[in-house]
Order: sequence, then structure tokens, then C-alpha cells
Amino acid sequence: MSGLPPMVHHPDYSFPFPPEHRFPMAKFGLLADYLRTRGLLTAANTYRPGRCRDHWLKQTHCPEYLDRFINNTLSRDERRQMNLPWSDGLVKRTLLAPSGTVLAAQLALHHGLACHLAGGTHHAHYDHASGFCILNDLAITAHVLLRQTGVKRVLIFDCDVHQGDGTASLLKNEPNAFTCSIHCENNFPFTKATSDLDVGLPVGMNDDDYLSVVDRTLNRLLDTFSPDIVLYDAGVDVFSGDPLGRLNITEGGIRQRDTQVLGTLVRRGIPVATVIGGGYDDDRQALAARHAIIAEAAVAVMR
Repeated sequence: MSGLPPMVHHPDYSFPFPPEHRFPMAKFGLLADYLRTRGLLTAANTYRPGRCRDHWLKQTHCPEYLDRFINNTLSRDERRQMNLPWSDGLVKRTLLAPSGTVLAAQLALHHGLACHLAGGTHHAHYDHASGFCILNDLAITAHVLLRQTGVKRVLIFDCDVHQGDGTASLLKNEPNAFTCSIHCENNFPFTKATSDLDVGLPVGMNDDDYLSVVDRTLNRLLDTFSPDIVLYDAGVDVFSGDPLGRLNITEGGIRQRDTQVLGTLVRRGIPVATVIGGGYDDDRQALAARHAIIAEAAVAVMR
């Protein structure tokens, strides 16, 4: 591989949103701006998704739930679970983002590596939202991939600080999708689902121990499950300063993690599509730069 890796982005990933809200909706646009200023996101390597196909959504999510969300008829409890203010902009970006992860995965199958500058909404369940996640792009993409000729096994390697409970639940009956979640055990969601492999980490874990766990776990799964493609959730809420994190990982540790994961997969010839996952820093510019680490790592391993 040579040159810049494909990167998937849509300008509607960020839209006017209450600035005081805990979810940093502005980060997607800021991330794209950051990468453009550094020459890593260009017209030549930018891909824009369209609205996710209805049958892709309905392979994973309840059709009635989808209708209620799109038409703003969610119940009070459903709105509370979503914990995001409904708007036309929210509907538009929610229906774009899963298609972006599918596109990144398809590009990865062709190029070996691709980055989605959004995604990782791993708390969304079959018929309800959770943890700022409305639709589960990872589960949707796994289902789409497994219906493609040549893709027989999908590994979801989730390094967000929170357990990917929605992904685990949605794929529990799919034997050809393996869900692995490496997360802080004493953190949201407080009632965990059961992934194919859960690695719960203690509060305050530091770089060296964390990197060892990630590397050991990935190599063991590659040896035993032999995936045709990996969907890698490169959450940056493991950062020591993240308000929703509870681990003690430095930015250097995140960079080493991402370089280590992508380097291992590229060396083994296993396609990988990345998503950015969680990150909640109130300093939105610093957060965007942190999310850019996975794209920078992708560029580095391709050179």
C-alpha cells in the first residue's frame, strides 16, 4: 500500500447542536478540519456516504423503532434513553453514519485499510437507543459484510473505554461475527452484555499494562478466529483526562495502541476499517486532535 488511506466523512456529521450538551457533536467537523490542515484529508482520499439503505437498517434494528425515531414519535422513556435532542439534523446524521462504516469496510476490503471519521455507536440496541447511540453502525456493517461474497468472518475489536453492549447483544446469534470489547469494567454500561470476549480493565490502568493487554488480545484472536476483516473501534475516551473515561492512558499511549493494532493487521494482510468511537473532552479542539490519532496512525503504517 502507498499514499493516503481512504477516509470517509460527511459534512452533515456535525450540525447545530446545544454547545452545553455532554455529547460533543462538533467534533466530527473539527476532526475533518484538523486532518485537512495537515494534508491528510484531501479531495483524492475523501469518500462521502449516502443515507443508509433501509434493508441494511432493518437487518439489525426493529422497523417500528426506526419509524418512531425518524418521525419523532419516540416515547418519553425512549427519548430519555437516547439522551440527545431530536432534530431533523440528528435524523440526517444518524441515517448517514452507519452507511459510512459500511463504506469504510468496503474500501478496506479493496485497499487494506480505511478510516471512518465517525462511527462506533456500540451502545445502540435492537429497539432502543443508549449512551448517545441510536443505531449500531458496527452491527449493521457486520451483517452487511457477511452477506457479501468472500467475507466469512468479521472481528469487531472494540477499544472504547465503555463496553460495546449493544454490539454484543445484536450479534450474539451471529457465529461468523466475533465481538471483542476491551473496556474499563467499572464504567457505563453498569449492566454489561456478554461479548464473545470481554476484557474488563481496572480503574486507573496505565499505558504499559493497557498496551500489553490490547496487543496480546488482538494477536490471540487473529490466531484463533482468523477474520477476513476487522472493524476497529479506536475510542479515545481511554484518555486520562476524559470526563467519562476512568483509565489513565496518555495521548502517546493511544497513538502507540493505534499504530500497534493497525501495524499488526497490515503485516498480517487483514483488511481493517476504523471508527472513532467515544471521546467527550470539553476542549473540542483537543478532542478532535485526539481522534485524529487513528487517521495519523493509518497514514504512518501505509508508508
